[in-house]
Amino acid sequence: MTVVTTERLNLRDWTDDPADLARIYDIYSRADVTRWLNVVGLPMSDPSQAAERLRFWQERHASDQGRYGTWAIEVRDTGQVAGTVLLKPLPGRDGTRRTDDIEVGWHLHPDSWGHGYATEAARALIAREFATGTSEIYAVVSPGNEPSMAVCRRLGMAHVGRRTDWYGGEALETFVLR
Repeated sequence: MTVVTTERLNLRDWTDDPADLARIYDIYSRADVTRWLNVVGLPMSDPSQAAERLRFWQERHASDQGRYGTWAIEVRDTGQVAGTVLLKPLPGRDGTRRTDDIEVGWHLHPDSWGHGYATEAARALIAREFATGTSEIYAVVSPGNEPSMAVCRRLGMAHVGRRTDWYGGEALETFVLR
């Protein structure tokens, strides 16, 4: 199901189609992608982990009625999936409890870096979320991940320093858009 369409992209649900599962594995098995994500089980080492990751995303967002999610970024002209974009409540310091703070994020395959897809996808989700009445949206970035921090700046987000409010207290560069 397509959630948002932009000039160049379809933001859609990831599926259990073999092509989607292969792309999930291809993205999340790469150290150059996962080194910025402090997520247990990454990088993936077996293709079967893609189906497990998809189930995790589906379960995490099952009660969100489409407002929040982890979606595929599909390039409309080619049908190629560039990566993942997400919009969700940030997990608190305990790493699990949802906070009222909303996060936008992205993870792109290296073959899709440098095309503006992360900015375009995030911008569309931010606009959609602001339309619901949300007053601020965060992006949290691992220290040193300059490309993601550049996306935050292109989105007009303000850097508010390193914070430890979320993700189990991990110190993350924090950006906000109000």
